[in-house]
Amino acid sequence: MLQTTHDGLPTADSGSGAEAYRRAVNHSRRVRRLRFLLPVAALGITLAFVAVSFVRGLMPEELQIESAKIEDGKVVMEKPAIAGRNSDGVRYSMRAERALQDIKNPNMITLETIAAAVPVNDKVVANVVATSGIFDRGANILDLDKPFTLNLSSGIDAQFGSAHLDISGGTMKTDDPVAIQTKGASIVANSLEMKDKGRTMIFSGSVKLNIEPSALRSNRSMEAAQP
Repeated sequence: MLQTTHDGLPTADSGSGAEAYRRAVNHSRRVRRLRFLLPVAALGITLAFVAVSFVRGLMPEELQIESAKIEDGKVVMEKPAIAGRNSDGVRYSMRAERALQDIKNPNMITLETIAAAVPVNDKVVANVVATSGIFDRGANILDLDKPFTLNLSSGIDAQFGSAHLDISGGTMKTDDPVAIQTKGASIVANSLEMKDKGRTMIFSGSVKLNIEPSALRSNRSMEAAQP
C-alpha cells in the first residue's frame, strides 16, 4: 500500500519499504559479485586472441618442423613448433602434432593437438591446450571445433567445448558449455558470446555463479583500501 508524505508525494509503507531495501541489498551484492568475477573471466577469454596471434606468426622462416609431405592436396607438417622471447624477454612457445595447409587455399591451416605457453605480462603466463583448430589466415578467423582449455599461472582456469573467433572483429562465440574458475569463484553457462575483445560478455542458458564468502570479503577489503 502507498502512503503520501506531507508534500503529497507517495512513499512506501514500512513493509514494502523493507522489501525494497532487501531487494536493493541483494542487487548490490550481485553487482559486487559480478564486478569481482567478470573482469577475471574477460582476461581469461582474451587470451585466446593472444594465442591466435602466435598461430598467425607461423611463417616458414620462424617455424621448426620434424618432417613435411604432400598428402591429399595438403602440405602436412609433422610436429611444427615455434619458440622465442617477446619484447619483455619472457619466453613463449607453441607446438602442434600436425599442421595441414591446403595447397589450393594456403590461407587455410588446420592444427592438431595444440599446446601453447603465451605470456600475458612479465609475471603471468597462459597455457593453451586444444585438440584441434582451423585457422583462416585470410579472414583472420579461428574455429576451435573441439574442447580446449586456458590456464593462467595466476590461478585462472577456463574450459570451452568449442569456439568461433573473429580476430579482426574482436568477437568470440560458443554454443557449447563454458566454465571459468579462479581462486574462490566460478561461473558456468551453456553458451557465451564475447564482444570487444572481452569487454562485453553475454553468458546464456543455466548460468551459475558461485563465489566463496572469503573471496568476496577479500575483494571488499581491496576496494576499501583503494583511494
